[in-house]
Amino acid sequence: MDTPTPHSFPVFDAARVEAALVRAAAAFPLWRERSFEERSALLKEVALLLEARQEELARLVTGEMGKPIVAARAEIAKCATVCRFYAENAARFLAEETVNGPAPVNRLRHEPLGPVLAVMPWNFPFWQVFRFAAPALMAGNVALLKHASNVPGCAMAIESLFRDFPDGAFQTLLISAAEVKGVIHDRRVAAVTLTGSVEAGRKVAAEAGAALKKAVLELGGSDPFLILADADLDRAIPAAVQARTVNSGQSCIAAKRFLVHETVYDEVERRFVAAMEALPVGDPFEETTAIGPLATLAIAQEVHGQVEASVAAGARLLTGGKRLHGSFYPPTVLADIPPQAPVYREEVFGPVALLYRVRDLDHALEIANASDFGLGAAVWTRDRQAAETAAARLENGVVFINGIVASDPRIPFGGIKHSGYGRELGVAGIREFVNLKSVCIGGLGAG
Repeated sequence: MDTPTPHSFPVFDAARVEAALVRAAAAFPLWRERSFEERSALLKEVALLLEARQEELARLVTGEMGKPIVAARAEIAKCATVCRFYAENAARFLAEETVNGPAPVNRLRHEPLGPVLAVMPWNFPFWQVFRFAAPALMAGNVALLKHASNVPGCAMAIESLFRDFPDGAFQTLLISAAEVKGVIHDRRVAAVTLTGSVEAGRKVAAEAGAALKKAVLELGGSDPFLILADADLDRAIPAAVQARTVNSGQSCIAAKRFLVHETVYDEVERRFVAAMEALPVGDPFEETTAIGPLATLAIAQEVHGQVEASVAAGARLLTGGKRLHGSFYPPTVLADIPPQAPVYREEVFGPVALLYRVRDLDHALEIANASDFGLGAAVWTRDRQAAETAAARLENGVVFINGIVASDPRIPFGGIKHSGYGRELGVAGIREFVNLKSVCIGGLGAG
């Protein structure tokens, strides 16, 4: 197949943004009255469209932001999965509940809020949108998408998948970051969700707070990956490499800091470095490519700057660390990282792994929690008590034991500290953008 050409689209002017807001406001009262069965049928049709157009959409993703094609296909398939999950479970998740209370009858209702603005990133250009859109739409809200500026083709393709929904139920806004503030403050917008950088999260949170509107933020991460003395290294080491290099290392929940018990550290370092060096780097449209280009030249330059500054501060470079052509960056491993090194405290959004030698579980947890981020964490051990202790003490929103941190429609996903607040996915995700209304009923006649 031919390599797709980059897409460009004109930025919306003020009149077009206003027209979209008018359509969203008009669509909401009609969409909220649709039954769960009607919403479910439409969302299942979107899942079928995703599957029918999987190759086309995957190649669009790869062409716009460089994701290896095998991973891009998997991303499209995962979007179909989340559509079906909420299509099949939303009615149960949002069913009216009866509780004890001050009146003879006390009910809890989950009602939609209205148009929700989603400010989404480029690294998973379909999945990030669908994990918001599927629950929000099934709850009866309508959606406004402000996507990253380097994936406009993906943004418009996503809108086309909702073609059978009522007019205005899902719309893409091709606007600049500077114009997000005005949309948040518009009286017709009920809430906002953002996945992105800490800086972007601060700005959106400030505007949402000023407008007194609900916000959900999923921000960066510097996820720890603990390998304890008794870990199954034949499983843990390949998992560690996969966890660091997912999406060429451009993932908030990619493992970034590897905390290895001193009794197995030397073996882990040797095998981990060898596995990183063996990863095929190249054309993202090739089926065998593991590491494609980073999304932009600026990102590659930033990653290299972090590595160079950290080596200058005393970190030991074990492999990689040299700029390749264009925005390609090699799998890189650093060890003996001093606290003053930039990578010790900053998120590295590329295939750069950080190895730490630790004395015991307490030492590992001390380093793991010495971070402003608190998104995901993984622990590899055969000791149930150690696993339970780690899970209880890690300051993260998601902890996987003997597994790779991943988002899944069935479980809530999100972080604490500088990784944001609120949750996506699971029952918690669909309840983020609803009004939990308490209805207390007394003194009514039989009729």
